[in-house]
Amino acid sequence: MSTPSSPSSRPPVISAGMVLVDHLTPPIPRMPKAGELIAVEQLYLATGGGVSNTSMALGRLGVPVSASARIGDDAFGRFIVETLQSGGVGTEYIQVDPERETSQTLIVNVQGEDRRFIHTLGANRGYEAADMDEALSVPPKVLHIGYFLILPKLDGAELAKRLARVQQAGGHTILDVVTPGEGDYITPLREVLPYTDVFVPNTDEAALILGEHDPIRQARAFRDMGARRVVVTMGDRGLVSLSDDNEVRMGTFPVTFVDGTGGGDSFNAGYIVGLLEGRNEIDCLTLASAVGASCVREVGATTGVFRRGEVDEFLARHEIPVDRIAVS
Repeated sequence: MSTPSSPSSRPPVISAGMVLVDHLTPPIPRMPKAGELIAVEQLYLATGGGVSNTSMALGRLGVPVSASARIGDDAFGRFIVETLQSGGVGTEYIQVDPERETSQTLIVNVQGEDRRFIHTLGANRGYEAADMDEALSVPPKVLHIGYFLILPKLDGAELAKRLARVQQAGGHTILDVVTPGEGDYITPLREVLPYTDVFVPNTDEAALILGEHDPIRQARAFRDMGARRVVVTMGDRGLVSLSDDNEVRMGTFPVTFVDGTGGGDSFNAGYIVGLLEGRNEIDCLTLASAVGASCVREVGATTGVFRRGEVDEFLARHEIPVDRIAVS
């Protein structure tokens, strides 16, 4: 969607996978009854999906990043490109699908409850591993995959080849997933996790994949499949993180919760910053948790995300509980 960059000007991060448009409500007191209208002060239109959310958060943190994704030839697709560009995100690897509309999600926020989603996959239905080849012609320092498993043509074996290419060049790979319902997710994960440096499912996704509800056992199962680090996020209950070097539980930072949209994607952005800066694993998790916490303070996936100076100031004033997990 713009002129390709020269090798010397390539961004250190490529975020590849799902983009979409979010239609969001502010928190409403309850779901409307049949035929009922609930008035709000404002409705929101925003970019969404793992690629857009993580890339926009990285832009706010001052990290150059380009997105690889598919959109439709429509007003919503143009909105995504313009919004990403305004956030400092490169769009040269975004392709227009002439046969499909831009993906969209309706997100209903109800006070005291989890969000409701109504979604159309749209142009994301055609995104495949070969779509990222131009972006990876000069391997980035970090390749982030946004919302693997929900993209029907993003084949595990083909994605594994791209992840391996980045690792062989000395880069890091970070994998996020979305599980749209019951399905065989084990097979594609067994193909890609051996080439994944950081795997970041939430505990609900992990339960659907594994049939296991304990986050520690979830993380160990994914480690057994080959992932080097596994971070199982648990919303306001914090996270569990397992690797060769650390097995820890981490709590949460104190912020006022407004909307959880994009919290996990912002967490990933913070973790990527930690990887780029060569931080140790605990510091990566701490930075990621702070950035993720900043996101949920406002409606939308990136509106509340800290700028870099704000993150450092926040971390100077707050600590997060970290407990070692006893080996059983």
